[in-house]
Amino acid sequence: MTFDIQQSYREMNKGDVLLAYKGSINSDLITNVLDVVESKLEEAKSVSAVKKKVYSVLVESLQNLYHHIEDLPADMREKYEKRFGILVVSKIDSVYRISTGNFVSSEKVNQLKQKIDEINSLSREELKDMYKYVLNHRKISDKGGGGLGLIDIAKKTGNKLEYNFKSYNKDFYFFNLNIYISELN
Repeated sequence: MTFDIQQSYREMNKGDVLLAYKGSINSDLITNVLDVVESKLEEAKSVSAVKKKVYSVLVESLQNLYHHIEDLPADMREKYEKRFGILVVSKIDSVYRISTGNFVSSEKVNQLKQKIDEINSLSREELKDMYKYVLNHRKISDKGGGGLGLIDIAKKTGNKLEYNFKSYNKDFYFFNLNIYISELN
């Protein structure tokens, strides 16, 4: 079975979709997405604290996507932009979902899996401790916050990070991350 970006996009577009985008990930996009989602959240009948949490997690998700997206090789640019990604913000019942998708090189898959699995294995208190440790002991990388993004998202949402990798070719996988923010937390 070959990878189908349209199928992945359809799978991500479930529930009441506030925003759906696929294409080039750049700084102008981030500003526009935040403006659109902020206005949609203001229209929503959710509690103000939940809206703030959704917005905050969206900012972190967009930063992760922007800073960690890989430039695709020329042969893949026939189908996708150089910095291709997907973002969908939706609401299913009383849960907001932020879904991101982007290509990652094959050699980064195991490291990313291990990091997310470790984050998912921690309690809320352990996440706080890990966040403090990383904040105080890791160098800030050229891509940003030294690995705090996913920890911060898990800490803020109180939920496990859901992810999958779909093989595209021998060099790349498509990475999909789903983040859930419950109105009931």
